[in-house]
Amino acid sequence: QVQLVESGGGLVQPGGSLRLSCAASGSIGMFNDIGWSRQAPGKQRELVAVIRSGGNINYADSVKGRFTISGDNAKNTVDLQMNSLKPEDTAVYYCNGERNTAWGPRRFWGQGTQVTVSS
Repeated sequence: QVQLVESGGGLVQPGGSLRLSCAASGSIGMFNDIGWSRQAPGKQRELVAVIRSGGNINYADSVKGRFTISGDNAKNTVDLQMNSLKPEDTAVYYCNGERNTAWGPRRFWGQGTQVTVSS
């Protein structure tokens, strides 16, 4: 059973920083892609940042230059460093990744961690 466990959310003032961490139950190298999505109240879930097989990294336009995603193969973790946070970054952040299973590709999700940017 693949498990993804997030940590590091919380309350931060505008302009501040937070670092989210996602611990995977297995090697992150086994994922076709792994990264972070978020969902704000009343909005659809959206991709924030993702590491794809082969090492390519993609960011949402809204976070480019402010957020950095990184993977640690030794620790099986994927972190999201968030700087210059804005109120519109407030959301539940979900670690997620796609792996191949006996039934085909499947996306696995963590339980989510709340990030609130407010003064």
